[in-house]
Amino acid sequence: MTIILCWSGLVVMSSLYVTVPLIPVFADQFGITPTQASGAGSIFSLGFAVGCLMYGAISDKYGCKRVILIGMLILSFVSFMLGLVHSFAWIIVLRGIQGAAAATFSPVALAYAVEMYPANRRVTAIGFISTGFLVAGIVGQIISSIISQQYGWSTLFVLLAVVYLITSLVVWLLLPGDEIKRGKDTSIWESLLQIGTVLKQPKLRLSYVVALVLLMSFVSMYSVLGSYLSGPEFGLSAQQILYVRAAGILGMLVSPFAGKLTQRLGVRSVLRLGLTMAVVGLACMGFFTNLSLLILMSLLFVTGIAVSVPSLVALVGELGGKSRGIAVSVYTFILFAGTSIAPILSIQFMRSGSYLLTFLMLAFVLVIGLTAACFIGKGTTEATQERITS
Repeated sequence: MTIILCWSGLVVMSSLYVTVPLIPVFADQFGITPTQASGAGSIFSLGFAVGCLMYGAISDKYGCKRVILIGMLILSFVSFMLGLVHSFAWIIVLRGIQGAAAATFSPVALAYAVEMYPANRRVTAIGFISTGFLVAGIVGQIISSIISQQYGWSTLFVLLAVVYLITSLVVWLLLPGDEIKRGKDTSIWESLLQIGTVLKQPKLRLSYVVALVLLMSFVSMYSVLGSYLSGPEFGLSAQQILYVRAAGILGMLVSPFAGKLTQRLGVRSVLRLGLTMAVVGLACMGFFTNLSLLILMSLLFVTGIAVSVPSLVALVGELGGKSRGIAVSVYTFILFAGTSIAPILSIQFMRSGSYLLTFLMLAFVLVIGLTAACFIGKGTTEATQERITS
């Protein structure tokens, strides 16, 4: 079950990143500006974010496995259609739908993990799923570059459609069914109204502050790092920069082991530890002009993020109690809302003219999340966790 969820997270979230290397391709083929071509990624993120708010309530009503399966089938069909179109307008439309379909997996799979795994194995399972999410950011771009250069961008989407179809069959045959937590007569809109209730909980609000800056800092760091490495200090080529990005996978592989740490230290302590590592790594990156030390600090940062993500998901699910589906959906929405802000944030910070100052300002943004995490104290959540497990 863990392997299926990790693989599904990897291939589904790769669809978010596959158009990043295609921006110059779309600009050249359709005679548009790179900014317009980047809309293929932005519209996906918009559809994804909106979908994240909806599918938690839908999964509560119809079951997580059913929502994941239907979403995967729709994702396969839309991806296949993307491989057939020859108009950028249709690419924009279909990418928006593709984003909405992809959103059926992320929040629902996390809620599914909270529901299906016992408390002592939950963070480890979420760690594997989160590893799939994080690695997708690099794998999606690499696969897109290779396939599009060799066979064209249309072939890329057709190949993704086949992968999603096979994955949906695996989900259908091998993934255990989950309990439907709400009656069939319950309105989905009634479930969505619980968003207000969820946001009234102080500890969840603090958790969402952490979520906002978590992937925001992750995406911003890699945006700034690319510019830093291609600048006069290092002068690396695009291929060499890709190798540096790929090195981050080593830090991401720590994510599944967050569960072992939480068993010894507690989920809140592990979250704070991960955020502290990320802050230190990010703050130190601007001080080094030695490439090896810079890569080492980036690995420390990525490792901290990789430890923090599953810990935070588990904590949100725990704090959400009976409304964990909605709580995790709001978490996912805020998490990826942060990624949409990240490019703007990194560009604004780089206008300072100093990479040292840029990295320090990004670290300060992450300190806000660390501060919020320090105020998420213990309450009745352990009792709630045991009740969920039983």
